Amino acid sequence: MIHYRGMDVTEHRIEVPLDHHDPNGEKITVFAREISTDESKPWLLFLQGGPGGKSPRPGSLSGWLAEAAKNFRVLLLDQRGTGLSTPANRQSLGLRGDAAAQARYLSHFRADSIVRDAEALREHLAINKWSTLGQSYGGFCTLTYLSMFPHSLERCLVTGGLASLDGDAQTVYRSTYQRMAERNREYFSWYPQDFDTLHKIYEHLRHNDDELLPDGRKVTVPLVQMLGMFLGGNTRVHLLHHVFEEAFVSTPGGERLSDTFLATLYAQASFATNPLYALMHETIYAQGAATNWAAESVMEEFPDFTEHSDTPLLTGEMIYRWHFTDDPVLRPFEEVARILAEHEHFGPLYDLDVLSQNTVPVAAAVYHDDVYVDRELSLRTASQVNGLQAWVTEEFHHDGIGDEGPAIFRRLLAMTNGEDPEAAANAG
Repeated sequence: MIHYRGMDVTEHRIEVPLDHHDPNGEKITVFAREISTDESKPWLLFLQGGPGGKSPRPGSLSGWLAEAAKNFRVLLLDQRGTGLSTPANRQSLGLRGDAAAQARYLSHFRADSIVRDAEALREHLAINKWSTLGQSYGGFCTLTYLSMFPHSLERCLVTGGLASLDGDAQTVYRSTYQRMAERNREYFSWYPQDFDTLHKIYEHLRHNDDELLPDGRKVTVPLVQMLGMFLGGNTRVHLLHHVFEEAFVSTPGGERLSDTFLATLYAQASFATNPLYALMHETIYAQGAATNWAAESVMEEFPDFTEHSDTPLLTGEMIYRWHFTDDPVLRPFEEVARILAEHEHFGPLYDLDVLSQNTVPVAAAVYHDDVYVDRELSLRTASQVNGLQAWVTEEFHHDGIGDEGPAIFRRLLAMTNGEDPEAAANAG
């Protein structure tokens, strides 16, 4: 344990089966970092968004974590394959054999396995019950946890992460494209000049094929569309305006895309730090049927996003086949991604019967205009989980916990304690 900036930090590592149904088989390491100010407090497990996202690396006690640490010992889990857990990336996966072998390996990296890892940690730490906080995909994992091991849970808090329990990937992406179209229109109503700049960028690329990202990739229209990731938040959405206003620089040979713009685009377009996000993204919606590149196929129903459009709209959390031929980090996984997309036998992630009889206190923030986790699908899920309290708010977007984390945490915690959530949220 080390102490700095007002918190005690303890690292935990355990070995777990790669396949929890084969406990005597191959083992992998799972890592978690404990943040505490008082070891007598109860435990809270944080489930990170993703898939493929490692837990936060706090340099100080701030934001939602500082608020949580007032009441809990917080365990920040590096979900399998991420961070300091046994990695699943370009360097490691290639050692596992051919594409089929790699796909089999990755089939054990979904929410059901993550939850079983969490249970192994809980037992290792001799914790009777703990609370959880799940952000985005962490909320998906929470619903799996409630389905599989409800008796291990004291309470569950969810922010922007009520997954569709019985919908398929196509249904999810139809909602996502609709929300993204609305968000595009909203953004460009604030900054109409940015729509002109976006059109100018597209026209520039249609006549110049020598604009390159820092990793040497040719800049294309679909790559630029990935700037839509900025649209998913309250604060970062306005940062996109500063990206557009510095898009071009004058040179003796004419206008070129600026290094500043290209560096920002690269940060959005590279999966170097989270390849599992691309590889596993559609599998989080797979239950008994293949996803078959759902985001790509559904896009054809929304022509304003296609390259045939004069000014294609910005996209969001969608993964396409071209990512695996374009991104150097993902190219080795082109065949692996195809196998995962065509896999028809992913098991269920949720038990609707168990959830309908849930007795664990659950409170969830549902963001009215969330472009990544659809409000209507979230509210349908809320109605399927007995006792789940949903707080629907127009104040925040998908990144609300990073925007006003302490107030959101206090509100949700109060809801599970039977206290006044409004008073709790304003108590800070």
